Amino acid sequence: MLPSPTAPRTGSSRVTDSVRLHVPIHLRWGDLDAFNHVNNTSMLKLLEEVRVRAFWRPGPGEDAPDTAVLDSGISAGLLTLIARQEIEYLAPVPYQRNPLDVQMWFSKLGGSSMEICYEVYSPADGGEQTLYARATSVVVMVDAHTGKPVRLDDEQRRAWNPYLGEPITYAHRR
Repeated sequence: MLPSPTAPRTGSSRVTDSVRLHVPIHLRWGDLDAFNHVNNTSMLKLLEEVRVRAFWRPGPGEDAPDTAVLDSGISAGLLTLIARQEIEYLAPVPYQRNPLDVQMWFSKLGGSSMEICYEVYSPADGGEQTLYARATSVVVMVDAHTGKPVRLDDEQRRAWNPYLGEPITYAHRR
């Protein structure tokens, strides 16, 4: 399924003025822990998969959203490195066959970095959705050969600007 941009849903979401990218992500049985819900480290891997699908250009015969403007692999000369991540878990994520609805937007596009926001919902099957988690990742663009930050280019800014919105406000931050 091709991720599609839509306006954010109201209610538990604090972001109301931006368009979001919806990326469906299937769970794997191995994502569960002994308590029969998605392990906290598996959640980081699921968010990584969302970024890959949202940013990397599609291969032949593949679909991708309009945000997929990065060439993949170290041979592309550009790395996307995680500088910081924060997750607030709101409800356990049980195993389910239908894909989670991971909603993504940007709260900041800096010189060589971006702040990416996510909300992880139960499958978008037409019923009431459960918000399982909120997360933020700071990603820095880095030259693969020199290790130095690389400024976001015009193509990236054009592709990502429509998805700019408010940052996540975490309920339990001290």
